[in-house]
Amino acid sequence: MKRRHPIFLSIACAVLWSAIYCQISMAVNDRPVGSKLSVEEVLGVEEDQPFARAMQPRKFVFPDDHGPHPHFKTEWWYYTGNLFSKSDRRFGYQLTFFRSALTPEAQQRNSNWATNQIYMAHFALTDVDAERFYHFERFSRDSLGLAGAKANPFKVWLENWSAEGRQGEPLTMRLSANEESVAIELNLESAKPIVLQGENGLSQKSAKPGNASYYYSMTRMPTSGIISISGESFQVSGTSWLDREWSTSALGEGQVGWDWFSLQFDDGRELMYYQLRLKDGTADPLSRGVLVDVDGSTKQLRPSDIVIKVLNHWQSSKSKAKYPAKWRLDVVNEGINLEISPVLAEQELITTVRYWEGAVSVQGKDGANKLTGFGYVELTGY
Repeated sequence: MKRRHPIFLSIACAVLWSAIYCQISMAVNDRPVGSKLSVEEVLGVEEDQPFARAMQPRKFVFPDDHGPHPHFKTEWWYYTGNLFSKSDRRFGYQLTFFRSALTPEAQQRNSNWATNQIYMAHFALTDVDAERFYHFERFSRDSLGLAGAKANPFKVWLENWSAEGRQGEPLTMRLSANEESVAIELNLESAKPIVLQGENGLSQKSAKPGNASYYYSMTRMPTSGIISISGESFQVSGTSWLDREWSTSALGEGQVGWDWFSLQFDDGRELMYYQLRLKDGTADPLSRGVLVDVDGSTKQLRPSDIVIKVLNHWQSSKSKAKYPAKWRLDVVNEGINLEISPVLAEQELITTVRYWEGAVSVQGKDGANKLTGFGYVELTGY
């Protein structure tokens, strides 16, 4: 059962909401209890707030950059993966930690509870054979050890959900989470170098200066461990993906959300592409991606390189939102033609910010050669 802390429960609702990507405490004013926030509402910050901003490329240093960047408004550690048991039962998982700063600088206060950093985490598991999707959400504050992040040795946690590394091994991580009848204990290695997204790690999300993030990925992480569901345990292995971003503002005027694809091909390559969507349904010219070769070398992808066609839709019976549910994705100059299909239509997270995030299968061709694989897709703003 999820542990709750009496003092934490007494925090004002606005503070709780502000655990999400950025300034949610402002976005919920006069909002009915139980209503959901849109990504468009929460991914903006007032101009006069003196948080640090992603303005130009920087030098990344590891393991330091695995840890927190508290002068930026928000950041996340985003793990997803496709895993298989010895009997070939398939699972997808997501474990994500979000940090949100309430103020640009911590204020000195005579209280062990004092902090200007709030954490939120999402844990989701897709049991493909059983056609079941589980998802959970937690909040806590960066004080008294309830939640936090550090760089060396790496660790980010919220209560007993955690991702942590070993001293001197910044590319090796262990994930742990359990809620109700569902749990994961996973060990992640890294088979490839870290990929800096965008311009040497600066990922520009809109034309306005500062609407950007610092963004890197670990695109192929061999994974093994245990998944438990209702008392039954499965020894699993497969591949995970880590996305890391920190920023102060991202979406610009006219942008409503994104479709994010992270695909791992059986030939040893990976593809990431996010299509930023405008209010009129078209793709923003600043949509970007990367194709990672077997040796870890990369090729940047721009909208002129990618053609995405939605082949099917699924409507949630819970939120009534209508999501894309199957895609044709072509990498034009590479001769790559893919069909991407969710392993389960119902992989919607009904959390403070509602979105669809789920495991997918990939079938297609690279020229005359067959191309298959697995991945994850995230859909926001629907």
